[in-house]
Amino acid sequence: MIHITRRERFCAAHKLYREDWSQEKNEAIFGKCSNPNWHGHNYELFVTVKGEVDPETGFLIDLKKMKQIILKQVIDKLDHKNINLDVDFMAGKRASTEIIAISIFEVLKPYFEEESVVLHAVKLYETENNFVEYFG
Repeated sequence: MIHITRRERFCAAHKLYREDWSQEKNEAIFGKCSNPNWHGHNYELFVTVKGEVDPETGFLIDLKKMKQIILKQVIDKLDHKNINLDVDFMAGKRASTEIIAISIFEVLKPYFEEESVVLHAVKLYETENNFVEYFG
């Protein structure tokens, strides 16, 4: 079993809030992240797949194919977008880093299964100090 990881970056805006809470309660729970005018991050995404090396190619997966999947299914949808308003796979979800990472995993999983590899983990850095990892 071998693991391989691809890193991608994207910039996006979001806010943390609940429609059913007052602005005061949103600010008390989510702080500056509930700014009514949104805020943004320069995210770093690490996608790790695992499996066995193909003896014919020496690859677990062709990295060009891995890049294409991540760009088409995730980065193109997130980069320079408002996560709360513009991203189809985030519709109706709270745009916390945790939920974004889980959603990215759920989007990517079937595409990597089609390539006969297992999606092992999604690691998403929101800031240089804060990140989440999701292993499905």
